[in-house]
Amino acid sequence: MRIVKILLVALAIVALAPYVIAPFYRTGHPVSTLMAWRSLTGAPMHREWIDLAEMSPYLPRAVVAAEDAHFCKHHGIDWGALREAINDAQEDGGAFRGASTITQQVAKNLFLWQGRDFVRKALEFPLALWIDLVLPKQRILEIYLNIAELGPQGQFGAEAGSAYAFGKSAANLSPREAALLASILPNPVKRSARAPGPGVRRLAGTYVARGQASTLLTCWRENR
Repeated sequence: MRIVKILLVALAIVALAPYVIAPFYRTGHPVSTLMAWRSLTGAPMHREWIDLAEMSPYLPRAVVAAEDAHFCKHHGIDWGALREAINDAQEDGGAFRGASTITQQVAKNLFLWQGRDFVRKALEFPLALWIDLVLPKQRILEIYLNIAELGPQGQFGAEAGSAYAFGKSAANLSPREAALLASILPNPVKRSARAPGPGVRRLAGTYVARGQASTLLTCWRENR
């Protein structure tokens, strides 16, 4: 019984640790669990932090348009998109896909693990709500753009992804280049902004238009 109690206490500490740590991420340069794992195992990993204010303004617009159009409206979880994803899964008889907000992805990347299992999702939902409560939208987006995997060889964050794909800083991305980076976010190993295929080019065209639409809400401070 003593061992069981110790294990339960240890599990409780592990589960609660992200809630204690998250408020401190208002500053600093946090790394994702995948970045840390690659570093520990000796796999290639490159990330150079760039503040949101220094990025090309086209990049956050393109990423929000591509990944989470309601980012400025919801409080960590897009319940409408979630209901649609659940209904689609039930109708198709397939696996649950989509509806993951930028805040959920920050929660997963900073504190959890990759994959689609139920346990991770169950931990991710309340953590995303907490992160939205304790961190401003601008900071959540800044963290996301500095920890998202954006290259096939361990490139993490906008600066490393931009350097790999275009040989330039994320500060100097054009609308098209920003949209190409946004287009590979689901799978930067199979999709390439450096040598985009027809599908990526088509998505980039869509995200250019969405990112520049006047209806896109921008709740972060833009550097222009």
